[in-house]
Amino acid sequence: MASIKKDNRLTRSQSFLCVGFSGIFSKTVTSPLEVVKIKSQVGTFHCKRGFWQSFLLIYQNEGLRGFWKGNLVSCLRLFPYSAVHLTTYRKIVHLHMDELGFISQWRAIFAGGLAGVAAALVTYPLEVAETRLIIQNCREPTYVGVIHTLSKISRSEGLLALYRGFSLTVLGAFPFSVGCYAVYMNLDKLWQEPPSRFSPLQNFINGCLAAGVAQTLSYPFETVKRKMQAQSSRLPHFGGVDVHFNGVIDCFIQVVRNKGILSLWNGLTANTIKIVPYFGLLFTCFEMCKQVCLYRNGYIISPLSYKLAPGVDQSLGPYELQEVKRYLKNRNFGSGESSFGNRW
Repeated sequence: MASIKKDNRLTRSQSFLCVGFSGIFSKTVTSPLEVVKIKSQVGTFHCKRGFWQSFLLIYQNEGLRGFWKGNLVSCLRLFPYSAVHLTTYRKIVHLHMDELGFISQWRAIFAGGLAGVAAALVTYPLEVAETRLIIQNCREPTYVGVIHTLSKISRSEGLLALYRGFSLTVLGAFPFSVGCYAVYMNLDKLWQEPPSRFSPLQNFINGCLAAGVAQTLSYPFETVKRKMQAQSSRLPHFGGVDVHFNGVIDCFIQVVRNKGILSLWNGLTANTIKIVPYFGLLFTCFEMCKQVCLYRNGYIISPLSYKLAPGVDQSLGPYELQEVKRYLKNRNFGSGESSFGNRW
């Protein structure tokens, strides 16, 4: 998967805010594609006529607001998800490192998969709330806001309803990791050069390619998961799900029997189209936020360029750099006082 490279010139809080803001921005811009994808997976009437007609039907029935349903809860979920994912990933990687601090590509991808499962476990109720908010008609809402959605589901359907379909996240992590591994193991053959010499553009293409392959392989599990999140006897038309089922296995059977096996990939077009703008905006926004932080920390001369500040050791951390500046300032101030005293 595409990842954002850590920069030791940023504090932890600055890195967290840069990742969070860039994630929110990219999610918000690509929200219409996410809405179409989830509605296609669930099987609501909006998506019966194909990809382009879905946008028209959503607009006709719900207006522009319909394309940003569930975006707030998706953005709120980003912060705890990223925090848990990063913490768990570091712990697992540390356990699998050898004496020299090296970890194999396969183990690193496996660690990423386990970290994703852990983060999903913590934030899964928010994902269920996002699905319910997206499938409802915002002009005749059943749920109003994140808190109301969570409380209403837990009261009317029980707390376990907030984790309905979670097992599919665990099952989907395996083909997802295999897809990432297959791509990254063949990158040197694709570019005819070692990974250490890849340019930023090549790394971006690699990330998009890995995301495309991994998401395609694990997509049937996500489709069934969305159907399980959406289906409820308490909602109009059972949540708009195109098949009725009892449990995970029955859902797979009913989808294949009634809609065909390819329907497990409904919404893949929207998902694939979303990859490039999502990661493009994510990286661009992150770099812009990082430039502002580097400028505030004193590493570059302007927030609009990466031109390094003269005389600044770029290997120092932000707190170390501040200590050096404070020391030099005090030393210059002391020498100034001495010269002033010598004059008198």
